Amino acid sequence: MLTLDSIQTLACGGLFLLVGYMVRRRVPLLMRFSIPAPVIGGLLVALFMLACRHWGVTPVRFDTAWQQPLMIAFFTGIGFNASATLLRVGGRQILLFLTLASVLAVAQNLLGIAMARAFGLPPLFGVITGSVTLAGGPATGMAFAPLFEKVGVHGAQSVALANAMAGIVLGSIFGSPIAAVLIKRFNLRPPNATGDAGVDAPAVVVATEPRRTIDPAYAGLKSLVFMLLAMGIGAWISGGLSRLGVTLPSYIGAMLVGAAIRNIDDTLGWFGLSTRSMELIGSIALSLFLVVALMNLHLWDLAGLALPLLANLVVQSILVLAFCCWPLLQLMGRDYDAAVMASGFTGFMLGTTANAVACMSSLTERYGPAPRAFLVAPVVGAFLIDFTNAIIITGFVNGWH
Repeated sequence: MLTLDSIQTLACGGLFLLVGYMVRRRVPLLMRFSIPAPVIGGLLVALFMLACRHWGVTPVRFDTAWQQPLMIAFFTGIGFNASATLLRVGGRQILLFLTLASVLAVAQNLLGIAMARAFGLPPLFGVITGSVTLAGGPATGMAFAPLFEKVGVHGAQSVALANAMAGIVLGSIFGSPIAAVLIKRFNLRPPNATGDAGVDAPAVVVATEPRRTIDPAYAGLKSLVFMLLAMGIGAWISGGLSRLGVTLPSYIGAMLVGAAIRNIDDTLGWFGLSTRSMELIGSIALSLFLVVALMNLHLWDLAGLALPLLANLVVQSILVLAFCCWPLLQLMGRDYDAAVMASGFTGFMLGTTANAVACMSSLTERYGPAPRAFLVAPVVGAFLIDFTNAIIITGFVNGWH
């Protein structure tokens, strides 16, 4: 059996990450459903290992020591993106949309617990098949899986992957149709065309950076240093909270420190951090984290759980679609933009922000621009929901463990 050390495992993960991008480009169905390239690459390795286990062979053993730091780096990047400026840009609409998403995340967990009990499974199985992997997606699922393993959910990583992947597909399938139904049912139309008609707002809103000449290498280095600083300070905070007996994911401290540094910088301009550099570092960390985590996935742990997972996904999909029809449509204005927001809401509450943007884009190509929807939905789905969802998940873990 070949044993790879941590650097070799990371290199192997990078290789299969590139394979994932290549496969996604050549298989249109994967692109259509916005399946992440790291998931494709990592899953190819996991399927190979599953086949080898069937033959009674273990060809390679991975050292996933880099998995934890990469995961923390990604969520630290989420913290650095949590700018109060973004809330002021969208104002009440973003806060309301975030509140609705958080309420649904709680409902997803309660429904998941009820379904788990119906099948004689631990209540926390319902949480990991609830907001952890639906509102959270594969990254949150993989991040929380070790914690759920510790509290008694056997095969949590495999369950998280299966549920997250199915959610991504369902979010892509249901996102556009539910909005189309609402548009036709209530005869909703985009606002009167203006000079900007036909041009969508950017998919993700970021704070405006000052126009000045900055050495990209220096900007990237400074962003990396501040991210490492936030991770270091955050480790102390997370350790202190753990000693107080509070069960929290290891990235919480770093994510909070990142958010604090970002908002200090927005207010006082002390650090001059580059939003683009932070997003790039976070994106790379996420991709490598996912592919390394999935390479070491034990898919055979899913044996016997197919029916509970399928039944849960059916009722969770009904819950999300019903929530979009009411109260989301009503509270977000019962207009065309609100219907497009419902599409994005379905996308990221079942799958990922990529699903949300893809669904909304297909609608605006057909019916017309929805600038308010593209301002609100991606901001909430990209990172704000991760903050509230982490708090919600932690509350359920501490309450039900």
